Amino acid sequence: MQPTPRWRLILNGKSAGDQAVREAVTALREQGVRLDVRVTWEGGDAERYVAEAIADGVDVVIAGGGDGTLSEVATTLAHRDESAEALPALALLPLGTANDFASACGIPADPEAALRLVRDGAAVPMDLLKLDANGQAHWAANLASGGFGTEVTTETNEGLKKLLGGLAYVVTGLSKLGRIEPQRARLRGPGFAWEGEFIALGIGNGRQAGGGQALCPEALIDYGLLAVTVVPPLQGELLGTVGTALAAGKDAALDGVAVRRQLSWIEIEAPQTLTLNLDGEPVQAMAFRIQCMPKRLRMHLPVDCPLRANPATVGP
Repeated sequence: MQPTPRWRLILNGKSAGDQAVREAVTALREQGVRLDVRVTWEGGDAERYVAEAIADGVDVVIAGGGDGTLSEVATTLAHRDESAEALPALALLPLGTANDFASACGIPADPEAALRLVRDGAAVPMDLLKLDANGQAHWAANLASGGFGTEVTTETNEGLKKLLGGLAYVVTGLSKLGRIEPQRARLRGPGFAWEGEFIALGIGNGRQAGGGQALCPEALIDYGLLAVTVVPPLQGELLGTVGTALAAGKDAALDGVAVRRQLSWIEIEAPQTLTLNLDGEPVQAMAFRIQCMPKRLRMHLPVDCPLRANPATVGP
C-alpha cells in the first residue's frame, strides 16, 4: 500500500483569499493527498515554515506565489545541510504577476492543474544559482539581472501590475529602453573575459525576467552551467528596431546584439555600485561571484519542460 503523500503549501499572503486556490487544495485533499497550508505574512515566515515542514517529514514543499516566493522557498531549502535527496521536493503553484520561471517551464497557471502536476510526476534534479557579494551568499532559482531588466522589475508600478499583469513589465520596459544609462563592468569566467558598457545583463539558471523578457533563452536548469547574456548600448536605428521587435513580443530581437555564453561560474567587477536583481531581491555591490550549484534541489516539473536538458524523461 502506497503511503499517503504529505505536502506543505507555503502560500504568499497576497493570495490567501484566492478561491481557485481553495478549490484546488480541497480537490487534492479529496484525492487522498495530505495537504497542509501555511500563509506568509512577513519576512522570515517562509524559512520557519520550511524548517517546520522538514521536521514534520513532508514529501513536497510547494511555493504558492510568484518568482519571489519560489526563490524564497528554494533559498531556504538550499541553505540546509541536507542533500537534495534528503530534502523535500520543491514545487510551484504560480500566483504572482511576473511568473517568469513558471512560464518558461510550462507549469500550468490553473491552480488545480499545477497541483496535479505534483501528484502525477516524479521530482527531477534542479540546479540553483548562488551569488556571493559583500561577504554574503544569496540564492536564486531563476536568474540574476542587471541594467534594463533590473530597472523594469523594481520600478514597475504596483497598480499597473494589478491592472495589466505581466504586460505591465513590458510597458515599463519600453518606456525606459531609450533612456537607460549604460553601466560599465568587467566579466570573467572559464575561457571568457569581457569588459565594457551594457544596458542589460542576465545570468540565468532560468530564461525569463521582467514579465517575459527572455534574457537567457539558452538556459537549462539541469545542465550544470549558467547562461550569460550581455546587451551593449543600442543607438540610432538599431535602438528603434530592437524596441519595435520587443514590443511585438519577439524575444529573438536581442540575438544580433547580445554576447552570450554558458559558464559554470562568472565574476563581475564594476567601478561603481551595481545592482543585480535575484528573482525580485536587489543586491548591491561592486564585485560579485555567481556560480551554478548543480542538482542542489529536486523539483516537480512538466515532463516536456523546455528548461530540462532531457525533457522526455519523467524521472532523474
